[in-house]
Amino acid sequence: MELTLNEKRLLVALGPVGSADAATLADLMDTRREAVVQYANLAGERGLVDVEKHVSRRYTLTGEGRGYAGKGLPERQVLESFENEIPMRDLQAHPLAKIAIGWMRKKGWVVVRNGVVQKTGNAAPGPDEAAFARASENGAITDGEGVADLLRRGLVQEEEAVTYTVSITPGGRELLAGGLDLQEEVGTLTRDQILSGAWKDLPLRRYDVGKLPKRAYPGKTHPYQRLLDEMRRVLLDMGFTEIAGGIVQSSFWNFDALFQPQDHPAREMQDTFFLGERWPLPAGYERVRDMHEYGGETSSTGWGGTWNAAKAEQCVLRTHTTSLSIQYLAEHPKPPVKAFCIGRVYRREATDPTHLAEFEQLEGVVMDDEVNFRHLLGFLKEFYRKMGFEKVRFRPGYFPYTEPSVEPEVYVDGLGWVELGGAGIFRQEVTAPFGIEHPVLAWGLGISRVAMLRLGLRDLRHLYRSDVEWIRDTPTYGRRR
Repeated sequence: MELTLNEKRLLVALGPVGSADAATLADLMDTRREAVVQYANLAGERGLVDVEKHVSRRYTLTGEGRGYAGKGLPERQVLESFENEIPMRDLQAHPLAKIAIGWMRKKGWVVVRNGVVQKTGNAAPGPDEAAFARASENGAITDGEGVADLLRRGLVQEEEAVTYTVSITPGGRELLAGGLDLQEEVGTLTRDQILSGAWKDLPLRRYDVGKLPKRAYPGKTHPYQRLLDEMRRVLLDMGFTEIAGGIVQSSFWNFDALFQPQDHPAREMQDTFFLGERWPLPAGYERVRDMHEYGGETSSTGWGGTWNAAKAEQCVLRTHTTSLSIQYLAEHPKPPVKAFCIGRVYRREATDPTHLAEFEQLEGVVMDDEVNFRHLLGFLKEFYRKMGFEKVRFRPGYFPYTEPSVEPEVYVDGLGWVELGGAGIFRQEVTAPFGIEHPVLAWGLGISRVAMLRLGLRDLRHLYRSDVEWIRDTPTYGRRR
């Protein structure tokens, strides 16, 4: 049996005593405790030693807890500061009142009537006070009833201690009795040893290349953020410019500029977060107003009725990033334009595994001479292909501000065809008020749904949880082609 020098030294150290803790063996072997545990695990895999892990917990007072030591918990101190009753405003002057009043009421020690705090006469010490009283001068508390309550209140902290006991087995003693060669091993070769061939006669340290190393947890980007960065990189490589804007938008840019009628269901309270702020309308808003009322200078008949400026001024949490796209186009009405935005949007949705009230959306627009519907499908197909979806198809859809419109779908093994967004060509009613004379291809894609498919998730909420184990276990992969 081929043993490393350190395994042999461990057996020699265990020979006279038979069993010892890792700290004692570290002193005998003149090494670190962690190194002894490593050697013992190697020898344990060969059946030469047994390794027992012991975990113990101790509890000590936190800084806040030490401040109450010898005086009692805050609620006890405040309770003893007055007689049978006291006006609430006077009691609130006590420095511990903010902490204590709630606890006194929760424990049933006091009641509040007409602004006066009255004792109930039932203030026997509970388990938490009994545990707190067990604290020694150095702040240590023995485990028992009440300690968990102090932990929850942040008055006590838990410390975990791990020790190891290593014992030699009959197999180890048998090997030790046969004698062990403790000749120093060579773990690093010099240039001269290699050139001269002297390495052939050296006692080389043996390594098991098939053995997995200890798992490391380096810092890494969150899987969802990594996917957002990947999408951003794909679009930048395709020649797009990234744009951004505020999450608060006026209804004018969020709805009216996109030719959504002012009585559209999406503008109702159940779908939109309306805010109390109001923003003034931009210069030239009259062209949008005219488009809504009678179609402006186009062949459209508009929506009819009377357009309400006050309704357009009301601010909302943006329901889509298309509000940023139309503002960018209004500022850049001449081609060529290739822009995208990745941003969070907000809608009044009931939270469940596939819906959230806030989520990310990817928005893109392309304006140029003679671009058409086929170009739109090509952009989308290329984007999804670069994101790892080989099978892409499109089915007709409807959106208030694009015509024609489609909904792209990708094929996922085990799920079939999955719809991932909406796209189309901006209607003339959207572009004409801003002097845009060329066709505009536009799309909005649900990023979170793409993330669920790529990461193999069944619950959308998992993307936003602080699940350290999931982050550690999710592999870091490069961009899919």
